[in-house]
Amino acid sequence: MDWSVQQIARLAGTTSRTLRHYDDIGLLKPSRTGDNGYRYYDQDALVRLQRILLLRELGLGLPAVADVIGHESDAEKALGRHLEWLRQEQDRLTRQIASVRQTIDAVREGRGIMAEDMFDGFDHTQYKHEVEDRWGKDAYAASDAWWRGMGASEKDAWKRRSQQLGVDWMAAGASGVAPDSVQAQELARRHVEWLGGIPGTPAAAPVTGSNRDIKGYVTGLGEMYVADPRFAANYGGEAGAAFVRDALRIYAEKHL
Repeated sequence: MDWSVQQIARLAGTTSRTLRHYDDIGLLKPSRTGDNGYRYYDQDALVRLQRILLLRELGLGLPAVADVIGHESDAEKALGRHLEWLRQEQDRLTRQIASVRQTIDAVREGRGIMAEDMFDGFDHTQYKHEVEDRWGKDAYAASDAWWRGMGASEKDAWKRRSQQLGVDWMAAGASGVAPDSVQAQELARRHVEWLGGIPGTPAAAPVTGSNRDIKGYVTGLGEMYVADPRFAANYGGEAGAAFVRDALRIYAEKHL
């Protein structure tokens, strides 16, 4: 069974023009072209299109999408990783929806708002104990004060930057590049720069700081990304986190 370009465009919520463009750039070739010149797509093509659209929703440009799909031929395995990430996002959004509904109900009914319930799914303090155990209460207090002191637009910008870094890590890992490649090492540089923007961390400490063990901090974080499923989820699972860990370790050995 196959489907025409018009049918696929309607089912996928895209356009015939987009599908023709994907054909032109070699991203999604039709399974066959009819005598009438119409493009037709079979089941394998539909699976590939689903992967393309999922990666596009993550914010990847078409060259990056082509790179990821080109280096990961096992569609089932790739979709399984993406499904895991979607489930985690679903859980986070479900908790956000529930917390917002509770707030609406409380405002509508004129009763007191339970502050501890308002920010489920938004919580930036979920790693409080890990931070305090590893780097001390002062480190957590500094980063917490920094976060609370930001305005809404600043927080949104920070979240977008963090999310994009995670997306770029996942794309690089899925593309099959080595941890010591130019691409991976540039991501490691960005990652360390991102960490340096968080007050209270060793990466943000002054150069003259007495306990500025940036190398140990960065390599330790890499190990934690792999060991803790909550962190690994930010990079597509354990395999993706291992790629990040290895790239950060190489970068730290060379530059920190």
